[in-house]
Amino acid sequence: MASAKPTPTDSLSSCLAQLTAAAAGEGLGGTKDTATNETPLGRALLALRTHHVKAAGGIERFRARGGLHPLLVLLRRACPAAAGPAPSLAGPGPAPSSIQSDDPAPSTDPAPSTGPAPSSASLSTLDLALSILADCCTERACRTEVRRLGGIPSLVTILMCGKTDSIQNRAARALGNLAMDTESCAHIHSAGAVPLLIKSLTAYQDSPCLQSVIRALRNLANSPQHRLAVAQQGAVRPLAELLAAAPDPALTLALLRALLELSRDCSRACAEQLSLGGGLGPLVSLASHPKGTVRESAVLILANLCAQGLVRPALGNAGGVEVLLGELQQRRGPGGAGPASQQPLVRAVCLLCQEAINRARLRDAGGLELLMGLLRDPHASAWHPCVVAALEGFLYDTGALGQLQALGLAPLLAGQLCGKLGDEEEEGKEAASWDFPEERTPERVEARSFRSLRSRLISEGYAAGREDISPDRSPERCPRPPPPPAPPEQAQAASPARGPALVQTPRGRSPATEESWGREGPALLLLSHFSQAPDPSAALVTGPVLGGLLAYVTKAPGPPSPLALRILARLTCNPACLEAFVRSYGAALLRAWLVLGVAPDDWPTLCARPPGQRSQHRGLGEMLLRNLTVQAESPFGVGALTHLLLSGSPEDRVACALTLPFICQKPSLWRRLLLDQGGLRLLLSALTRPAPHPLFLFFAADSLSCLHSLVSPTVSPAPPPASPLDIDPPSPCRYEPLLGPAPSPAPDLHFLLDSGLRLPAQRAASSTASPFFQALLAGSFAEAQMDLVPLRDLSPSAAWPVMHHLHGCRGCGAALGPIPPPGQPLLGSEAEEALEAADRFLLPGLEEELEEAVGRIHLGSQGGPESVGEVFRLGRPRLAAHCARWILGPGQCPRKRALALVGLLEAAGEEAGPLTEALLAVVMGV
Repeated sequence: MASAKPTPTDSLSSCLAQLTAAAAGEGLGGTKDTATNETPLGRALLALRTHHVKAAGGIERFRARGGLHPLLVLLRRACPAAAGPAPSLAGPGPAPSSIQSDDPAPSTDPAPSTGPAPSSASLSTLDLALSILADCCTERACRTEVRRLGGIPSLVTILMCGKTDSIQNRAARALGNLAMDTESCAHIHSAGAVPLLIKSLTAYQDSPCLQSVIRALRNLANSPQHRLAVAQQGAVRPLAELLAAAPDPALTLALLRALLELSRDCSRACAEQLSLGGGLGPLVSLASHPKGTVRESAVLILANLCAQGLVRPALGNAGGVEVLLGELQQRRGPGGAGPASQQPLVRAVCLLCQEAINRARLRDAGGLELLMGLLRDPHASAWHPCVVAALEGFLYDTGALGQLQALGLAPLLAGQLCGKLGDEEEEGKEAASWDFPEERTPERVEARSFRSLRSRLISEGYAAGREDISPDRSPERCPRPPPPPAPPEQAQAASPARGPALVQTPRGRSPATEESWGREGPALLLLSHFSQAPDPSAALVTGPVLGGLLAYVTKAPGPPSPLALRILARLTCNPACLEAFVRSYGAALLRAWLVLGVAPDDWPTLCARPPGQRSQHRGLGEMLLRNLTVQAESPFGVGALTHLLLSGSPEDRVACALTLPFICQKPSLWRRLLLDQGGLRLLLSALTRPAPHPLFLFFAADSLSCLHSLVSPTVSPAPPPASPLDIDPPSPCRYEPLLGPAPSPAPDLHFLLDSGLRLPAQRAASSTASPFFQALLAGSFAEAQMDLVPLRDLSPSAAWPVMHHLHGCRGCGAALGPIPPPGQPLLGSEAEEALEAADRFLLPGLEEELEEAVGRIHLGSQGGPESVGEVFRLGRPRLAAHCARWILGPGQCPRKRALALVGLLEAAGEEAGPLTEALLAVVMGV
């Protein structure tokens, strides 16, 4: 019949006429043609299927000519049971109502058909009509028309009544095509097609028929609601059993595609049935299939199954851990896939870390290195919260923790505390660890991070039992609690034997219920566990870790977790960490960041912080430094510091000398180490070398200032006046009477400047003011007989204070004349010329007065840190001492002090000896 050639009677019009007549009941059977053994209806259907529908635009023409309506009527006539309304197994609505339940609903077999079985001629007609309808339903307009004409119930009834592979195949194919439309899919669910399709999976063995049924089920799982409905009606288990039976390649691919769709947002019913159907082993085997489509589908199904905790142990036993881990390693390798394809595998590997048996497999297969690689990758920042939560599962695996510490986990965790995190995808309650099935609470959905936290807080002794930590207090259910009522400055520094000084909570309440638990919780819990080791210094007392903890404490948007404060307190109270705090400049960092409010990112540009916040951080910093002081002044600490300063590496010796003023209050200790044994000179000599820390010069300026206050605790010299207006009223001027129109006494001498200006003077007063002028004016030089004595290389402004000084003026204000205002350079200015003149003319009193004037103007409150370097460039020892006092004096802003030290070092250049001596003299109180 398939080999028949088209004839003029097989035109679309004649075929439609024959189809319409048959639908009306006229000649349904018809007389067979003896030559071809075909009925007219059969010939028309065959022509429609093989020629008209297959042609380009043929389906649209068939629909436009009204062929769908008689075709559906013919289907009902060919299968008498389809003439009435199809039975509905799920009730009205777009999907069965049982999908809201979390337990799989039992499959309901349809009632047997009461109509007569179709004849062989009717089966042939039905077969051809179903084939045409299935082809037509590949186009959207036809699918809409079939749904409008009520074709879906008829197809479901045919599916229930048909007993042959061919009828089942074509009916399932038509339903699968119709299910490509969302509205049609809902109607098919309501018509009860799913149980019939599931029954066909076990009733038939023909591969094409099974492929059509499997495809229909896959298309019917087009939404989370429908996927759950299909799974709960029992579709997954027969699919898994078919997969375990090692079918042919085409059927295997169809099964994998269906299971992949059904396992999206994997429900408990799906995971449970797939495991019971023996599908885990075949999926693991297919994950290494040479065909890429098969391999990719199997891997993704295994990854989807990890969302259900109940199946993860069995998945691990089947080899799923190694498969998923290997696939992720391959995709992250050179030439691997992009982040989008890695995401489901990352999620699956992280979920596998929730069970101890899978953690052991993952550790042995190199999973720790992979997770650490993800945590280091800045392009994987969206997955970092998930990875940290996965690593939390290894909290009590000593071997794994040691390996993670060796791989550098601690600084990465600290970096997570305040880093920009991606949005963590919160898992449902079904993803909870299957190691603790008793913790499952079906009446309440708890966050995965909170469930894992609860068991660990109980094991660490922070809570007495589960009742102490209610899910209602988790971050998902309540806002962050206010900060602890007791400020840190009220806590006492603890001795090494007593442990860190912590804020006490009211009696009868667990500390765990007092603190907030956000996404930083897993990282803090791991860091807290590390800090409880006998010697956590190598992993935690480092610049990156301390920086991360301090950044979290000071810059977190909400109140920081008290767990972070306990970590810092525990580290500062551990004697084994003292040397690490010294070597890493940790003590100086605590003081700068918490007490002084200067973080590395704030230097040299200072970011303002609210006063209340600065006060809270200051109290915390002082408490932590007191803890370090207790360690430093103990016999063990004295020995450790002495060893560092005398026998350590050059870097350690400098760090020890810088840290001592912050953590040593006993004069006998710091005097011996810093003054008697050369620690201070060692620190000063290190100022001109490359800085070992970004804040080294800030630390050094603060350390020298603290040491200065220790050496001279009662000396508080008043700072120089801000400007000449702040000086005491000037003394009477003795030179001005010589300048008037009627000078008194009359000048007997004039000095001639290079500019031609003549300055009156008294020979006797000028001769006695300086040895230079004594020899010039009263000696054997020619100038002794001259009334007009030239003074070379002297400007009028520089000569003005010289003239006043020669005539006995002291403090009349003339020395302020050549001094430029703050912000203008001193090198090359008239002030430098006046100082050189005072030096040349042997006028030490004038030189001191001019230097004092420079200090008043440029080192007062109106002068900034940049003025200190300008003053030092003049190269005057007294001015160098003024600069050192400005830097180390009490009450100076720490940031300005450090900036001034930077300017001093730039001004000193390679000749740092004068600066070192000036700083040493000021620190020692000389």
